[in-house]
Amino acid sequence: MTDEADSRSLAKETGRSAGKIGISLLVAIALGYVLTLLATRWLGPENSKVYLSFWGILMGLGSALSPLEQELSRQSAVAAIDGGRAGKPALRALTVGAVTVAVVAALTLVVPVLSDRLYAGQTGLGVVVLCGAIAFACQFAARGLLVGQQRIKPYSGLVVAEAAVRVLVLFGVFFAGLTGLTSFAIAAAAGSFAWLLFVRPVAGLVDPHAEGEGWGPVTARILILMAGAGLTASVITGYPAMVSLLAPGGSDADVGVLFATLTVSRVPLLLLSPLQALAVPTVVRLSGTADGVHRLRRLLALGALGTVALGVVGALVGWLIGPWLVSLLYGSKFVAQGWWVAWMVWGAVLLTALQLMTAVLVARKQANKVLVTWAVVAVTTAVVLLVAPGDPVFKAVAGLAVAPTLGLAVVLVFVLRRPAASRD
Repeated sequence: MTDEADSRSLAKETGRSAGKIGISLLVAIALGYVLTLLATRWLGPENSKVYLSFWGILMGLGSALSPLEQELSRQSAVAAIDGGRAGKPALRALTVGAVTVAVVAALTLVVPVLSDRLYAGQTGLGVVVLCGAIAFACQFAARGLLVGQQRIKPYSGLVVAEAAVRVLVLFGVFFAGLTGLTSFAIAAAAGSFAWLLFVRPVAGLVDPHAEGEGWGPVTARILILMAGAGLTASVITGYPAMVSLLAPGGSDADVGVLFATLTVSRVPLLLLSPLQALAVPTVVRLSGTADGVHRLRRLLALGALGTVALGVVGALVGWLIGPWLVSLLYGSKFVAQGWWVAWMVWGAVLLTALQLMTAVLVARKQANKVLVTWAVVAVTTAVVLLVAPGDPVFKAVAGLAVAPTLGLAVVLVFVLRRPAASRD
């Protein structure tokens, strides 16, 4: 009875925490769209191509750092159970994450072909990415330490503060008359420094003298996790940058409109964090019994069918009203094609299912299969961008449609197989 009562208490606490975090994420997403919509409308289609490519790199590096938050939340939670605080391994993980993204950001700045294609040769954008990426590492580390110790209020505050700082800086540069591309980029990166507002509560959660894992195991684990997250980011937040890099050329105006349309179609993918957080413990509980495993497989099969049906309906709706919605949001200069939006919505729906189904693999401790799934999606996307015929717009839309479809097939093979423990 005690175990059952503890389980119910834990479920209620988890539900309350997920609800609070979910609300903060919704607020942050809404503020984030204020930034992208205002900046894109002001810059126009041609400059928006460069700005959204920059945005993809910055947010892609941020997404690649999400495992740092997960790892530090684990360390913080383990330390809390023992009545202590996260120690040197947390600081080592932060160092590895910060150095890794700094190296990647620096490469986009100093390698001429990367700088030309991603930033149109505007060096200042690369400098902003470098600074923002390092600050992102500190931000995700702070979030991990807070949520690991169940400090939900400051955690939610940090999530909202990140987006709010961007909007405030955006309004500041706008009213100061600094409406250039670099000014909007600085506003976008400013949010990654929001952790500075929470230094006091975060500092108390770390004991820099507490020993633990050495550099070797910490570095290996963080790099593997970041590799998987980087692949995910390349086809979600970083897709505009991927297109600019692998399929350059074409009309700047058309590609700018395409990127703006893509931003709208990615809305569902930005709402998944609470669902993913809940998916893992749910899968763990269901996997404890043969009946639960059977129910889980049935839910996954039904979910796959539902995903395909929703993707078809969403594509049809996108075809019919997508161009009108894009013009409504961004202005009359942004003229999208219905078939763009249709395939974008199809890809977005499938990527949503992919993110949730890979959470099943995480719950089963099958991290290698998570990496394989996203590698298939990322590599397929890159191949389509490189070899598909047509202009960059056609290549980009083809990548959005083909890669998630293949990825869903791969992940279904993984998740619908009966786990080894259950077969035994």
